[in-house]
Amino acid sequence: MSFRNIFAKLLIISTLLLGAHAVHASPVNINAASPEEIAEALDGVGITKARAIVAYRNANGPFQSRAELANVKGIGERTVAMNEANILLSSEARVDDE
Repeated sequence: MSFRNIFAKLLIISTLLLGAHAVHASPVNINAASPEEIAEALDGVGITKARAIVAYRNANGPFQSRAELANVKGIGERTVAMNEANILLSSEARVDDE
C-alpha cells in the first residue's frame, strides 16, 4: 500500500470520526440530568460513568465547577476538557465564565 493510499484512508477515517464527535456532543446540565442524558450528551462518558457522576452529585451536592467533575471515579481531566463547552452547571444555555 502506498503512502498516498494510507494518507487518503486516514483522512477519510479522521473526517468520519470528527463528524461523529460533532453529532454526539450536546450541552447537558450535570447538576440536573439523568445518567442516560449525561451518557448521551458527553463524549467518552458511557452509562457507567454517567451513573458515577449522578452518584457523586447525590453524595456531594451540585457541582460548583466543571473541573470538579474530574473528582468522579472514571472521569479524568481529559474527558472534562474534551466536553468542557457542553458541560453546563445550571439551566442556562451555556456557562462560559469558568
